[in-house]
Amino acid sequence: MDQQFYDVKKRAKVSVPVSQVKKTKYERPTKDGGTQVRYALKAEVDGSRLTKFVSKDVWDGIDAPVV
Repeated sequence: MDQQFYDVKKRAKVSVPVSQVKKTKYERPTKDGGTQVRYALKAEVDGSRLTKFVSKDVWDGIDAPVV
C-alpha cells in the first residue's frame, strides 16, 4: 500500500511505498502545562524530504520504523 505525499518543489502528489516511510512524533509543551503530540510520516524521494501529518489511528496502523 502506497502513501500519498505532496511534494512542494514539484507541486504534485507523490506515491511512496510504505517500505520507504518512517514514523515520527512531534511533542511540545502547551501554555497550560500539557503536551501536544502531532503524528507524522516522513519519506525521502529524489532528494526531497517529505512530511505528512496524520491522525493517531493512521499512524498506529502503519508498520514502519519510528525515527
